Amino acid sequence: MPSTQIRAPLSVLILARNEQANIAACLGSVAWASEVFVVDSFSTDATVEIAESVGAKTYRHTFENCASQWNWALNNLPFSNEWVLVLDADERIPQALVEEIIRTLANPMQTYSGYYLRFRLWFMGRWLRHGGLYPTWIVRLFKRSAGRFGRHGISEHLILNGRAGYLQCPFEHCDAKPLADWIQRHNRYAELEAEEYVRGRLGPSQTRSIVGRFWGSQAERKQWIKLHAWNRTPPLLRPFLLFLRNYILKAGFLDGKAGFIYHVLWSFWYQFLISVKIIEQQRGEIKAPAAAMTLSDRAHGEVSGAAGGPHEDVIP
Repeated sequence: MPSTQIRAPLSVLILARNEQANIAACLGSVAWASEVFVVDSFSTDATVEIAESVGAKTYRHTFENCASQWNWALNNLPFSNEWVLVLDADERIPQALVEEIIRTLANPMQTYSGYYLRFRLWFMGRWLRHGGLYPTWIVRLFKRSAGRFGRHGISEHLILNGRAGYLQCPFEHCDAKPLADWIQRHNRYAELEAEEYVRGRLGPSQTRSIVGRFWGSQAERKQWIKLHAWNRTPPLLRPFLLFLRNYILKAGFLDGKAGFIYHVLWSFWYQFLISVKIIEQQRGEIKAPAAAMTLSDRAHGEVSGAAGGPHEDVIP
């Protein structure tokens, strides 16, 4: 709670599944908001009990995919505020951002429908500032009537009806789960990325809500690079190129031991796993696109529940 003890006229929406390691810290960082909702996709641990013990309004809903889960909540929960802040259970709102949000919402002259927030990743106790990871801009604060989620590939993206401003203080991703959970989750992400790539080679993907533009927003530029450069690179060459780009050219080595471990795992191992799974799928007859999409949505829910942290884009 900020020192002013003000309850800001803001609704916080958190998706969760089996997040007992993270949910208390996440809820503690948004105790300044006038209401907090947790949408749980049938956790088997103490996630719901912890959320209810600190006064969060909890709802259960079957997970289909992240975009659908966000949209169900935005369409059906009894919000009492116009402004909504959406978070994953392993994310936190530091005090500096709390104060910036309160000032922004109290400003009668603000004309935006939403705001980009800086995403700051903590890994093994260290902020990974380099390697192309910071800043990543994501719209997380918006007017509920002006925003709904769409999908691009296996990730979700907010579609905002109106102009977006930028807040300067970052929010933080601080996953307290063990590294084994990260590895298991990214093993499944790799399978879904491979499915999406192979489907795209067979025909236009129906899961993209972002138009790729090199001179567009950060998300649009990432999509353009992925479609026009990354996907045309030989799969087994990709992990070497991305590790070189992120760890050497983007100075990921400046983040010390944590940076080295992260980029070996994410810039190289994860990309290598995607590439091998692409080759594996291309060697066999993969399922029809419609059937593959059903599998992808179900598998995504099994791994990350409702929200295991934002899925990291291949091109940061």
